[in-house]
Amino acid sequence: MSTIGRRGFLAASITVAGAATGLGAAAPAFAAPASVTGPSAARSSTGLTAPAAPTPPLYREHPWLRTARTGLFLHWGMFTAPAFTDAAAWEAEVTGSGWTAEYWVREALKLKASYLVLVTFHSRLGYARAWPSQIPGSGSTRRDFLGELIAAAKKRGLKVICYVTDDPQWHDATGTECLDSAAYSAYKGKAVDLTTREGFGEYSYDVFVELMRNYPELAGFWIDNDNEYWERNKLYERIRTERPDMTLSNNNEDTPIMDMVSHEQKKGMLPDYDYSAATWTPLPRLAEGCFTVGGNWWYEGKNNTVDYPLTIRRVISNVGASIRSLIAEGAQHSGRFTPNIEAFNNYVADWFDGMWESVDGTEGGGYMYGGLQPGWLNDGAFAAVTVARHDPRLQYLHVTTRPTSDTFVRVRDNGYRITRVEDLRTGRRMPFVQENGTLTIRSVSTWDDYDTVFRIRTTGDRAFVLPGHRVRATATSSKAGFPASNLVDGDFTTYWDADDTIPVSITLDLGEVRNVACLGVNHHEWSPTQNRETFGRKEDSARIKEYGVQVSRDGRNWSTVIASAELESAKAVRFIDLGTRARYVRIDVASTWALESVPAYYRKLLIDSIEVTTGHPRSRG
Repeated sequence: MSTIGRRGFLAASITVAGAATGLGAAAPAFAAPASVTGPSAARSSTGLTAPAAPTPPLYREHPWLRTARTGLFLHWGMFTAPAFTDAAAWEAEVTGSGWTAEYWVREALKLKASYLVLVTFHSRLGYARAWPSQIPGSGSTRRDFLGELIAAAKKRGLKVICYVTDDPQWHDATGTECLDSAAYSAYKGKAVDLTTREGFGEYSYDVFVELMRNYPELAGFWIDNDNEYWERNKLYERIRTERPDMTLSNNNEDTPIMDMVSHEQKKGMLPDYDYSAATWTPLPRLAEGCFTVGGNWWYEGKNNTVDYPLTIRRVISNVGASIRSLIAEGAQHSGRFTPNIEAFNNYVADWFDGMWESVDGTEGGGYMYGGLQPGWLNDGAFAAVTVARHDPRLQYLHVTTRPTSDTFVRVRDNGYRITRVEDLRTGRRMPFVQENGTLTIRSVSTWDDYDTVFRIRTTGDRAFVLPGHRVRATATSSKAGFPASNLVDGDFTTYWDADDTIPVSITLDLGEVRNVACLGVNHHEWSPTQNRETFGRKEDSARIKEYGVQVSRDGRNWSTVIASAELESAKAVRFIDLGTRARYVRIDVASTWALESVPAYYRKLLIDSIEVTTGHPRSRG
C-alpha cells in the first residue's frame, strides 16, 4: 500500500481496498479524520469532536475530480423566469427557444471547467426532472435534456453530475403544488405523503436509482444535504455497489461516504475573495466552493452585473488551497446566459489562457504539498501560492491584491532556495533577493488587474529544514490515538490533538544543540480562520493565539526567547521566528482563537506538523 507524505503529490493509483464499506470499492490510502467527516460534524449538539483513533475512509478517489479546478453549476428549471406550472409547458418553451447542450459545454470550457452540475430537481425550481422518468411524483420532460448534455460533454472530455435535493418544504411555495403524492402512492401501492421528509426521501431514493441505472455515463450526484430516509435505507452504499464509478458530493456537511464536500457561497472574509478562510475541510479530503457570479443561483429575469474581481480572485484563492470552484451561472429557458454572464465567460476564457499554467496541474502551496507561505504580504498585498504537481521545484506566486508600494513584493520562502523568478504572462525575468527567510521580488512595473503571477523556480530541496525523524516531540497533553509524535512524522494525514487542554506545552528535542532560525506550524485545517455562523452553525478558528517559547541546551535550564506573542489566525503554514541555538524548544500555548461561546472549536487545538528550520537560504537574481 502506498502512502502520501508531507511533500509528495497524490498519484491517481493510490488506493486501498474499501474494507470499511464492505462493498469492495476502492478508497484512498489516507483518511480524513472523523472529527470533520462524521455526521456529528453537522448535527452534534456539542459540536465537532475528534474520534478516539483515525477511522478508515469510506469515500473513494476520483482522479478526474482531484485534478479538476473549476466546474459549471447550472440551476435551471420550471421556475426559471418566467415560471411555468407544469413540465410539459416548460419543455415546449425550452425546445421552442432553441436549447442546445453544446452551448453549455462551450461556456463551461471558457471557464476551464472539468464538470457540469445540472440542477433542475431543486426545491425552489419546481422539482422538475429534465429527463424522461417512469416514476410519478413531480414534473418530468419527454425530451432527454440530461442525456443530451452528458453526450455533448463527453465529446469535449467533460463530466456531468446531477443535483438532487433532500427537501420537500417548498412544494407549494409559489401557489402551485409541485409534488403529486397521489400518483406516487398509486405507483408504490401504498400511501406516501411527498410533502413530508420521510415521503420525499422515499420518492427521491427511487429517483436516484432510476438515474444511476438509466445513465451509465452520468458521473455522479451533487446532494444538497442528507435525507434521513436515504441514510436509514443505505442509499449511498447502494450507489457504491451498483455504480462504483460515480462520485458523491454533499453540500455544507461532511459525511464520510461522500467523496467531496461543497462549501456554499462563503462571505465576510478579509479580503472578501479569500474563500478558503471560511472553509473547514482539511487536505487531502476533496473540497469545493460553490458560488454565484451575479444575482441568484438561477435566472430571475435580470441581466445582473458580474463582479469580475470577486469571482476571478475566488477561483485563485481556491486553487491556492486545492479547492475546486463550482461557478453558478443561471441560464434562461433557452439555455443561454445573460449578456453580462456571456461577456464574463468570454473575458475569462482569454484571461485564464494567459496564466492557466499556474493553475492546471497544481496544488495549493503552504499546505501538505509544500510551497511558499500564502496570505498577507508586505504593504497590504495578498497572495496565493500553487505548486506544480509534475515538478515541485516549480511554484507560482499569485498576487491577487497588489501592494501599495507598487514596486516589490515580499513573501516567506519556507526554506526553499530560489534560483529564478519570472513574470508568467510576459516572461520577463524579475530581479530578486532572498535572505532571512524572505523572498523579495523587485522592480515590478506591471500589475494584472486580478492576479499578477510570478513563476518561481527553486532547487526543490529545503536544506535548512530539519528532517522530522531527527526531532522528537512530546506534549503535556495528547488525546489517545493522536500523539505529539504525529507533529514530526512527516505525514500530513496524521495530526496531534491536545485533548481539549489549554494551556498546553509542546517540547521539541532536536537531538543536539543546533541553530534554530524559526518554526513552521501547520495547523489542522478543520476550522475557518474567524468567528462566524454558517447555516445556523457557529464556527471559529481552533488555531494557536497566545503563546510563548523557551529554549534549553540541556533540558534543565531554560531561557525565554518569546515571552508572549500572538500567532495570526490564517490558513497554511505560519512561522515563529526564534534566531537562537538550542537542543530543546518548548512552545507554551496559552490560548486559541475560538471563543468559549463556540464549544465545537473552543480549546480544541489540532496541529498537523511543526518543522524546525536551522537557517535561511540566500540567493539573488
